[in-house]
Order: sequence, then structure tokens, then C-alpha cells
Amino acid sequence: MSILEIKNLTHTYGVGTPFRRSAVEDVSFAVEPGEFLGVIGHTGSGKSTLIQHLNGLLKPTSGQVLLDGKDIWAEPKKIRNVRFQVGLVFQYPEYQLFEETVYKDISFGPKNQGKTGEELDHAVREAARLVGLRDEQLEKSPFELSGGQKRRVALAGVLAMEPKVLVLDEPTAGLDPAGRENLMANIREYHRNKGTTIILVSHSMDEIAQNVDRILVLKSAHILMSGTPAEVFTRAEELLSAGLDVPQITRVAMALRDRGVPVDPAVYTVEALEKQLLALKRGGASC
Repeated sequence: MSILEIKNLTHTYGVGTPFRRSAVEDVSFAVEPGEFLGVIGHTGSGKSTLIQHLNGLLKPTSGQVLLDGKDIWAEPKKIRNVRFQVGLVFQYPEYQLFEETVYKDISFGPKNQGKTGEELDHAVREAARLVGLRDEQLEKSPFELSGGQKRRVALAGVLAMEPKVLVLDEPTAGLDPAGRENLMANIREYHRNKGTTIILVSHSMDEIAQNVDRILVLKSAHILMSGTPAEVFTRAEELLSAGLDVPQITRVAMALRDRGVPVDPAVYTVEALEKQLLALKRGGASC
């Protein structure tokens, strides 16, 4: 059974006014246990509205969100429990830090779950370890840390609740290249070791291509396409015409093809393009 299933989801803003618009319209898809799903789309495509439905921050105008086969709004008074199971890390989550110490900030969520004593301490320290925070940093004020470290604290605060599904909205936005790669390496390790279902929203096609199992492409409140990275980036021309980007290496392959080099432009890793070029060289083709 799918861990999450979205059925005919529509969310309409401004109902009853001249400004009525549907940010998400009749969207349906499923997410499997342990899957690493990427969600892409240009600004205004409905990404943020969509993911805020996954843990009940927004209620559908129509349609359903099923968690383990159960409608999350079947018992509205229990929606808080859904938010423990589907953890959402917003873009720039460091702006939500507020406690005196890193330890207290990370412990806020699991405390609300009812964890105390050794169980709470273990949850906090394990989450800190998973995101690369050192023990001595736990007693510091989160406001003494760098931007990347603050991002890790915010992420640890969600991981400490041990959610079944982790939703990340542009987790590396605003970080330098080294910070982006370090944080994504922590997320990959977490996924590899815990097997938690992860949904990653990102504007970076390279970030998406290098990490996810499947990609959901949104355009104008609807799903434009869905598939593995290879299946999606095979349709690079369609993505570009929809105002989206493609990985840098895909652009390189497309440029080579346009210059007459017989390569398949539907590549999204350096290794894949290198393999094609070496095969051409061995075959005597001119590059």
C-alpha cells in the first residue's frame, strides 16, 4: 500500500471573489514507502500549496490526502498527529528557530510528542548526529551558528520526531555550493540508513537529478509529467518550453547534439555523458 495517496486534490483560493484561482487542480498521485520523490515546477505552479496539504497545514477544497490508506481529515481533531508522521521542513526554516539553545530547539517537537528523559535525549542527539551537528554545538544558541548550521538545526528538529514521511521545501536555498552539497549528503545518508520516505521540492534540476528515484513535474496547478529522472529528462525540450530548466549536463549534451555530435541528450549525470563520449571515441566517431 502507498504511504501517501493524493486523490483528485484541488485547492482554490479566493472562493466567492473575483480573485478566485486554483493553485492545485484535480491532482492525483501516490508515494511509495521508502521512495525519494522530487517535485519540480516554476514559481506559481502549485508546489508549495501541494506540499502543505500533505501534513494538513492546508485542507483541500476537494479531494483527499490518504496517509497509510486513511484520509488525514477523517478526524479533524487528530490532524496534529498527522504532522508528527509527515514532517515538513519549510524553505529557510532557520527563521523558525526560537529557543535558547540548539538542544532545546531540536527537542521542541519530540517533547510535544510526549517524549521525556532518556528517550527525548536520544531522539535529540541522534537527530543532531544525522545532520552533522556536534555535541558541543547543542548547548550553543542557534543564533550563534552559520546559515548552513541553522538549517541543520531546523532539519534535526523535524527528524527528532521520526516522521514516516519527510517533506523538504527547497532545503538548500541560499546556501553556498559546499553548504548545499554537505546538507544533501546528510539527507542522502539519512534516507539510505533510515529508509524514510522523502519528498524533495527544489528549483535545482541537478539536485533533483542526482538524488531522487522519481520526479513529479507541476505546471499551472496540474501534473505535466511524472517518471524516473531518465524518463523526465528525455523530454528536456518539453521541460524547457514549459519554462523549466534541465540539469547542466543535459544542456551540454543538447549543445553537443546540436553541433552534430551523435549523443543522446537525455542524460543527467556527468558519468552518463562521459560513457557516451568514450564509446564514440572507441568507435572512431569524431567529437
